[in-house]
Amino acid sequence: MGQWSLSTTSEYFKIKYGKVSENVYNSANVTLARVKKSYTFTGKQMLEAIPTSFSGGVGSGTLPTAQYDKAANAIITAKKVYAVCEIDRESIKAADGKEGSFVAQTKHTVQKTVESWNRNMSRILWNSLANGSLGTGDGSTTVTGDGSVATPYLVIISAATWKEANWEEQDGVNIGAETTVLRVAGVVPATRQVQLVGTSAILAAAAGGVTSTNAVIYMQGSAANDPTSLATVISATSSTLYSVNVARRWQASAQSDSSGAGLTIDMMNKDMLEIQRKCGKVPNLIITSFVQYRKLLNLLEDQKEYVVEPRADNLKGKVSFSGLAFHSAAGLVPIFPERFIEDDRIYYINDEFIEIRHRPDFGWFDDDGTVFLRKSDSDAYEARYGGYLEVYAIPTFHGYRHSLAT
Repeated sequence: MGQWSLSTTSEYFKIKYGKVSENVYNSANVTLARVKKSYTFTGKQMLEAIPTSFSGGVGSGTLPTAQYDKAANAIITAKKVYAVCEIDRESIKAADGKEGSFVAQTKHTVQKTVESWNRNMSRILWNSLANGSLGTGDGSTTVTGDGSVATPYLVIISAATWKEANWEEQDGVNIGAETTVLRVAGVVPATRQVQLVGTSAILAAAAGGVTSTNAVIYMQGSAANDPTSLATVISATSSTLYSVNVARRWQASAQSDSSGAGLTIDMMNKDMLEIQRKCGKVPNLIITSFVQYRKLLNLLEDQKEYVVEPRADNLKGKVSFSGLAFHSAAGLVPIFPERFIEDDRIYYINDEFIEIRHRPDFGWFDDDGTVFLRKSDSDAYEARYGGYLEVYAIPTFHGYRHSLAT
């Protein structure tokens, strides 16, 4: 038969756009491009042996007493991270016989879905709030609206948790422990206002007489379900990371509080040397907010740009990133801005000790022999992208500075 069918559409999609999806994931930002990735994470969990001391007794003059080295097991558990797109069946049929029309529509949907997954992964990597959180309602401001399209709930996010990059129109969110999904209809950065359409008992109570809400707002389904963030690993001073107690040998080597002071090169030298002193390795990448990057442009205005290639061999020569260079004790270290990092922060990382560990067959779900599946009780097809992964970072080789002047 000559008409478009589910199987022929899926086959064309896979051949034409498979690599495009992979390239977007690997190269959309410098952190994702540089960190290691593996696709062999099988079994219930993965354990890593973490040496926390040297082995053997040492001494002079007399034979020393032997000592054993101490170690701990880091437990790595995969998290589910998805993106879903949907194409109306009528749109497919409307393009039947019009060569290029359906392909263009599919290409657009595919690209935007993977870009959105990638954007969410960037949020996850640099999220310093509660796991899955986008921000917390400002308890001192009034909630208005009724959640309708005409009169959405107007919620002000607290200054302490506001991050503009976390908020995108059309995202789905949950309020507190609620499972109902609200749609972000609008964002007003100047006042930290988000406009939400949907049903929420928490927001209805606030708008109905209670003047405020301090509920946490989460990316839909993500409360306590996000992979571990780099921000969490690098800022941890207590509790556990990957089930290992945070301690001297299992903690970021530089955690500097600037107490509102402006960024200086001396501060950066101190942080970089402290990391080198404690772990013997120099960070090979500096990632900071756009605010601090602007300040660095002024401090390092005589420096040339530094070009960084992605880690994947198949992307070298196709994708590169240009940024400032910092002169460290071990040579030039590139500096790049990241919109998901708070304005008052700068991170020093060593990408050799960060790995995103995926379960096999990460990408578009095609276990049924097709990518676009007929959506139940709907005249549409649905495709799912993503899989199961965890971000594993050894904290000792990294550091950060916070509370810088903005």
